[in-house]
Amino acid sequence: MSQTRIDVLTLGNAIVDVLAHTDEAFLLQKKVHKGAMQLIDEARAEELYGDMGPAIIVSGGSGANTAAGAASLGVKAGFIGKVKNDETGKLFAHDLKAIDVHYDVAPAQDGPATARSFILVTPDGERTMNTYLGACQNLTPDDVNPDTVRASQIVYLEGYLWDPPAAKEAFRKAVTIAHEAGNKVALTLSDAFCVDRYRDEFLGLIRDGSLDILFANIHELQSLYGTSDADTALAALREENVLGAITRSAEGALIVSRDETRAVPAFPVERVIDTTGAGDLFASGFLAGLTLNLDLTDCARLGGLAAAEIISHLGARPQVSLKEMAEQQGLLG
Repeated sequence: MSQTRIDVLTLGNAIVDVLAHTDEAFLLQKKVHKGAMQLIDEARAEELYGDMGPAIIVSGGSGANTAAGAASLGVKAGFIGKVKNDETGKLFAHDLKAIDVHYDVAPAQDGPATARSFILVTPDGERTMNTYLGACQNLTPDDVNPDTVRASQIVYLEGYLWDPPAAKEAFRKAVTIAHEAGNKVALTLSDAFCVDRYRDEFLGLIRDGSLDILFANIHELQSLYGTSDADTALAALREENVLGAITRSAEGALIVSRDETRAVPAFPVERVIDTTGAGDLFASGFLAGLTLNLDLTDCARLGGLAAAEIISHLGARPQVSLKEMAEQQGLLG
């Protein structure tokens, strides 16, 4: 048994973000779909990097961002994801360990380079992601340490990780071990296009008891249930045996269960700079709140606070202590 008790353990793609401000014309020129995440190959990655202008390089990846947010809120976080033993991979591992996130997955010694996501941010704060997955696609069940999973109160799974078959098996291994240990499992749907690829499999995870908590934005939820109507999607979710945490951008979040639906307003933000990581950080706050036994409304408020901090600057990792912010707001004692 691991000696370290972990509150929130995330599994996801280990990615380093390359962020740059751009305009709508550049998106059209590069034929990218605004607001979405598109998978690209290494040649396309090098082309975008060469053309995108001055950039900020910071460790990212959806699940890793959630772990970073949880750590900033003062709970013990861990991450499982794969990098290569290259400079980018070393940067990624260093950044996690520097904020006290438990990370002990051995880097790949050969094969593709550590993953990078080229994030183009338009003046309205919307982010368009072009992701070269590289080494993170090579996560395998052997990278999932059973002791780490057993020691984790909540295991949070990134929907993006569902693409590679070996990573999918790592995902299933973590679910089985977590539930055998009496721990909770959460899934984020990640992206509407991701849901389009794996709708039936994601619904299967919900309905076979693999999941206890589901995170999605309202568009992802509509994609999951194949409807353009938000109310229809929410009604379908209420029939499932999971707790839903559904984000709606400036409209805040909905907490959905069979018994009730609670609306929780968003925290006000003076200016939206970059929406990268907003959903990731909402999840970190909500999950941290659950591990601290907060009321579900306060869990969502904590998530909203974390999301508000992240969209006020470039990059998807907190730049201030979220715990201190939450204490100032009376959300944490």
